[in-house]
Amino acid sequence: MDRIDTVRLASFCAAADAGTPRAGMPWGAPSEAPSAGTLPKRMDIVFIENFIGQTIIGIDSSELHVPQPVRMNLAIGVPAIRACTTDRIEDTINYAAVRSALHALLESHGVRLLEALAEAVARLLITDFGAHWVRVSLAKPAKFDDVAAVGVQIERQRSDMPKASGLASYASLGEGLIPD
Repeated sequence: MDRIDTVRLASFCAAADAGTPRAGMPWGAPSEAPSAGTLPKRMDIVFIENFIGQTIIGIDSSELHVPQPVRMNLAIGVPAIRACTTDRIEDTINYAAVRSALHALLESHGVRLLEALAEAVARLLITDFGAHWVRVSLAKPAKFDDVAAVGVQIERQRSDMPKASGLASYASLGEGLIPD
């Protein structure tokens, strides 16, 4: 997939602000208009393109013993990245940290379907890296000789992730006093 076209991304943001349809959106933009209370009005998108990792994944017995390549494209939505003004890595998504976390996940995930792995990647980006919205495209480029790749693409929002039960499950008196 091509890099996000910044001109179209700017028009996407302007269209979102004006409430107009967003046809012809860049790859990294949410495919549907956000409903009230789900996503911030403006979303900056950090992306990682064509990440290649090795993992054991699949349902065929031939896939369950030898790592195979998987390719990921990630779009990570965060509201107005502060690093645009602060120029500090702490105020954005650290690509190197995401890359390391992806390699660790690919070594330890224990799932068989690309769909489940894509969900694990989305959860990682939202819970560990603070993303508000993600698009995960995950493909097996070497699955069949007669196709370039097979795969799945999912989108998730922070609101899609179940809340951790945390302290509220142990408290009765004063339950709900700790903000989420």
